[in-house]
Amino acid sequence: MALTDYVTLGRSGLRVSPFCLGTMTFGEDWGWGTPVSESEAILSRFLDLGGNFIDTANMYTKGHAEKIIGDFFKGDRRRRDRVVLATKYSANMYSGDPNGGGSSAKTIIEACEQSLRRLNTDYIDLYWQHAWDNFTPMEETLRAMDNLVNSGKIRYIGLSDTPAWKVAQAQMITHFRGWTPLIALQIEYSLLERTVEDELIPMALEMGLGVIPWSPLRGGFLSGKFRRGDASAAAGSRKEGLAVSLGDREFSIIEALDQIASAHDTTPAAVALAWVQSRAGVASTIIGARRIEQLEANMSALDLRLSTQEINGLNELSKPAPTFLEWVKSISPNSFQNGMTVNGRTSQESPSAPTGDDPCY
Repeated sequence: MALTDYVTLGRSGLRVSPFCLGTMTFGEDWGWGTPVSESEAILSRFLDLGGNFIDTANMYTKGHAEKIIGDFFKGDRRRRDRVVLATKYSANMYSGDPNGGGSSAKTIIEACEQSLRRLNTDYIDLYWQHAWDNFTPMEETLRAMDNLVNSGKIRYIGLSDTPAWKVAQAQMITHFRGWTPLIALQIEYSLLERTVEDELIPMALEMGLGVIPWSPLRGGFLSGKFRRGDASAAAGSRKEGLAVSLGDREFSIIEALDQIASAHDTTPAAVALAWVQSRAGVASTIIGARRIEQLEANMSALDLRLSTQEINGLNELSKPAPTFLEWVKSISPNSFQNGMTVNGRTSQESPSAPTGDDPCY
């Protein structure tokens, strides 16, 4: 696979590169990140390699990430038109303003205008709701986004970090109201975060949404820097507070990545990215880079072909705790064919009742 092997995003005709350039690190306004000059070099290299999908948000480095992108494309409309530029709203950029964030019509429209100014563009290709706002009716949010599409200020819409039931409701609302449909879902997905496979991924497949994973390296924990018994890689970094999440399961996954990477003469990060990109429903994976060398290294994941045995091994090591339904199936594999009571049908065979010793109770 190459960066130019474009795929259509969800149930749409929008074509995007299999890797999307994430820009949360653009700018040093949070006390860490990438200076402007190197951010521009990363953008230029990504485009030169054939990438056409760029993801940002109004809140990234306090709006500076959007401005860096806008300044990069300023004065070159042809280059701007060749990329799929995505940004997000929801974060409150103005302390003390109750309408500064969220998903109300007032907030969405104003956030869009501000992003357009920072991005130096008159349209946004893909506009994301950054996170679910449970205080705003979904109808209000979707109507505002549909109005922005009709005005020509945005082209497509998507949801990020929203429960599966709410995304399904939103897509059905757009269907029955004749509003602009959702085409994509942005969620955290990695070997260390697979709970999305329970409901979010199947829902996205059913609803025609292209899945865009963020944090495929789990904030850097799958990059190859971390080793069992060595806390120095996280010391003094923004990951230091997260290091407590690394236990036997996590280090077993990291060690498996090391072994596979050695066999393919590549990096653990490339293996982790290749695994994510191979998952059902995944259209384009967001990769971040604080240095251009990191971008170059991550690109090698596109050339990596993991064997069925390697994928199955990683699947087994990283599988999340079983759901109740999976537990039932494990103790009585034929339950849903001829065994237990389902939808009012009488059972001939039923699994034993769970006890306090069962792991799911």
